[in-house]
Amino acid sequence: MIPEPAPEKAANCSLEGLWPNPKGKLKEQFHEVARFKHFSPRTESAYWDWVVRYLKYHRDQVGEWRHPKALGGRAVTPFLTHLAVERNISVSTQNQALNALVFLYREVLHLPVEAHEFVRVSRPARLPTVLTREEVKALLAELSGTHQLMAKLLYGTGLRLLELLRLRVKDIDFGRGQIAVHDGKGMNQRVTVLPDSLRTAIKEHLERVRKLHAEDLADGLGSVPLPGSLARKYPNAEREWGWQWVFPSAKRSMVATTGQPGRHHASETGLQHKLRDALRQTTITKPASCHTLRHSFATHMLEARVDIRTVQVLLGHKNVATTQIYTHVMQTPGLGVQSPLDAL
Repeated sequence: MIPEPAPEKAANCSLEGLWPNPKGKLKEQFHEVARFKHFSPRTESAYWDWVVRYLKYHRDQVGEWRHPKALGGRAVTPFLTHLAVERNISVSTQNQALNALVFLYREVLHLPVEAHEFVRVSRPARLPTVLTREEVKALLAELSGTHQLMAKLLYGTGLRLLELLRLRVKDIDFGRGQIAVHDGKGMNQRVTVLPDSLRTAIKEHLERVRKLHAEDLADGLGSVPLPGSLARKYPNAEREWGWQWVFPSAKRSMVATTGQPGRHHASETGLQHKLRDALRQTTITKPASCHTLRHSFATHMLEARVDIRTVQVLLGHKNVATTQIYTHVMQTPGLGVQSPLDAL
C-alpha cells in the first residue's frame, strides 16, 4: 500500500483546476481529476498505468512504496531516463509517460515538476508499412461479411480502428457522402469521405443492426452509453436509433459506464484477428495490420494527386508534417520524379 501523507497545499502552485477529495486514495483522486478534465477512458487508463509503473520503479529503488508527494517532482527525471536507456522505448511512449506524470503532479497533486534533464529518446521516425492496391484487393478478398465491410471502411476512409468502432448511426451522412468522427484521437472532430462503392453494403448492414436494436428494445434494453453529460440532458437518447453503434457487439454484456446490461461496440481484437488470419492466406510478406489500411489510404490518395492538406484533414492530423511522411513511401514520388535507369 502507498502511504498517504498529510494533505497540504503545495507552495508556488496554481490553484486553478480541481482539487480532488483530500481524504480519497491516490487512485480515486487521479480518476476524479481525469474525468473532470474529460479524458477519454483510454487516455485515463493509459495515464494511470504510467503512474503505477512510476511508483513501482521507485519502490524497487528504495525498497518500499512511497507516495508521489514524498518522492517529489524531481523523481520524474530518473524514471524517464530509465525508460529511454534501459527499456529502449519509442519517442511517443516516453512522451506519453511524461504527460501522465506532469498531469499527476500539476493537476492532481498541485506540485511542481522538474523534468528537464532526463535522457530523451532520439530515434528517427520509421516509415509506415503500406500495401499496394493489388495487395489491398487481395487482403480484402480473404475477408467476408461484417469484417470485410469494416476493413473496406478502414481503407476507404482512413479511419483509425477505434474511430471506426465508435461510429454511431447518425455519423454516416449518405446525403452529403461523408462520415463524421466525433471521438477521434485527442478528442478531435473531423469528417472524412464515404466511399460510394460501400453505400449499398452499409445500408444493408444498418438494416440488420436496426433489427437487432429492435429486439433489444423489446427485451427492455437497447441503451448505449452517451458521451459527456448527454445522458442527463437527453434521458431517452441512449435508446434512440441515431445513437446506436454502427458495429455493435454480437453479444450483450454489462456496460461499464451505466452498470446496466446492453451492447458495447464490437471489440478491437475481433477485426484484428480476422485480418491477421486473412493476411496468412495471401502471399503478402509485409507485417500488415488494421492501421496499415489507414497508411495505405493516405499513400494512395497522395499518389492519385490529392492535395496533401486535404489528406491531412481527412486523416485528422494536427500538423501537415505528420502527413508528409507518406510522401516517402509513394510509388511515384511527390513531383513524379523518374529514375534515370528507367530512361535507358
